[in-house]
Amino acid sequence: MRAELAITKASTGTVFELRFTTRLVGPCFRCLDDAALELTIDAREYQATSPGESEELRTPYVTDDRLDLGAWGRDALALELPDKILCRPDCAGLCSVCGRNLKDDPHTHEAEPVDSRWSALESLREQL
Repeated sequence: MRAELAITKASTGTVFELRFTTRLVGPCFRCLDDAALELTIDAREYQATSPGESEELRTPYVTDDRLDLGAWGRDALALELPDKILCRPDCAGLCSVCGRNLKDDPHTHEAEPVDSRWSALESLREQL
């Protein structure tokens, strides 16, 4: 994977900037067809020259003057993941009654099927 890394020396520390583009492939959350998602990741970390006890001035990706790009890239990608990966934004999903893909076969059903476990309550409704 190609990535751009910029390290800038500041007067009080070091600024690390990471940029890369990745493609994720998997099932669509709604219809289970194949879905692909292109993500551009921009991440920035700061390491102070003398951080002292302050955790905000220290990056967890620098240990013994070594930058762990793998962990940083993985964490940056995880933070950019969407809640749901969709094959397209207007994906209709699967029919809740028959399970057919509504994208390929848009349809409706005449009446909702009645769950037999509720039949005793249905008879009570008729009495009221």
